[in-house]
Amino acid sequence: MRRGITATALVAALALAATACGSDDETGSKSSGELSGTVTWWDTSSVGSEDKVFKKLAEGFEKKHPKVDVKYVNVPFGEAQNKFKNAAQAGDGAPDVIRSEVAWTPDFANLGYLAPLDGTAALKNQDDFLKQAVASTKYEDKTYAVPQVIDSMGIFYNKKMFEEAGVEAPASLDDLKTVAKKIKDKTGKTGLYLRGDDPYYFLSFLYGEGGDMVDAGSKSVTIDKPEGVKAFKAVKALVDDGTAKTDASDGWENMMQAFKNGDVAMMINGPWAVADTLTGKEFTDKGNLGVAPVPAGSAAQGAPQGGHNLAVYAGSKNLDASYAFVEYMTSVDSQATAAGELNLLPTRTSAYAKKEAVDSEIVGFFKPVVETAVERPWIPEGGSLFEPLRIEYTKVLTGQTTPEKAAKATGDSYRKLLKDWK
Repeated sequence: MRRGITATALVAALALAATACGSDDETGSKSSGELSGTVTWWDTSSVGSEDKVFKKLAEGFEKKHPKVDVKYVNVPFGEAQNKFKNAAQAGDGAPDVIRSEVAWTPDFANLGYLAPLDGTAALKNQDDFLKQAVASTKYEDKTYAVPQVIDSMGIFYNKKMFEEAGVEAPASLDDLKTVAKKIKDKTGKTGLYLRGDDPYYFLSFLYGEGGDMVDAGSKSVTIDKPEGVKAFKAVKALVDDGTAKTDASDGWENMMQAFKNGDVAMMINGPWAVADTLTGKEFTDKGNLGVAPVPAGSAAQGAPQGGHNLAVYAGSKNLDASYAFVEYMTSVDSQATAAGELNLLPTRTSAYAKKEAVDSEIVGFFKPVVETAVERPWIPEGGSLFEPLRIEYTKVLTGQTTPEKAAKATGDSYRKLLKDWK
């Protein structure tokens, strides 16, 4: 795989500097058997809901290790990937620990920005982790992160609205259209809000038509195959026939407000959206929120595997405390807390037996969904595949291009990005 010479040399220099730093309070020490110093953590979770819980968990680590100061920084998810790369490349300002979206991990590892974790305190009871969660933490046979949460997608629906329209959760795209029409006839509301500015929300349709972005095993681009064209046609049809409304910008906010306020009956989303959803006026009664599998396409019912890992910066001046922090934040107890308070899915098998996870209906629903979710390609360029797809996906939904042209344009962009791929 491609590896930047400059980045590798930089990290080597930083690692040497970290080794030579001694044991002062700034860098931290374990020479006395007690962790100390500062651990800066970039958390990319949602502000106003998830961030409060994760910050509280981090404070629990400080209580356990009173000589360690965890500097908590919430970095907007959309900015974090490039911000970390820029800081790591410059050798200035990178955190000790970053909450990395699963696709970022192999990218950061390929650039030499992450510390290998095999044999460190960060990896504890490795066999307890779900195999599909571990997959995204590996790069060239080494482990560069620890899975914190795993997720997938489902269709969220307003139970009262469904009851008024006399419908049930749609199992297929044809069902979705029928349900949306009945909802419109009975309530005057639009059936589905389809987020149009984020291609991650397109993946369920792509997998549903039997397609994928690429085939990493054969190093082939597949987005522009007939299955990809069918997926673009499927989402365009939902907008054209009034089943769904969409947007070209501010998609998250528009989608969440429309669903929380009862302007639409359904949205496609994941467990990360539950805490925010339950703040809406339609869901003051939490029991009004229904969740079902994403509707199947013509070939399959599929949803993408997502999630977040915790990774340690290779140039950290406090590796020992950073490893311990990662282990603490991915422990059974920490994951159980996140499951109970945020309905987030654990990556440890044993955490699902904890009361907090058992009592969460959302965790109970998404666990089998995650087990059958479609893995994304764990390649360094995996995160970069989304921008070309975003451009064409939005253009299709807003009528600026055709499904055929969108699939071709995305495929052409992928082949420029992925050298020597078919």
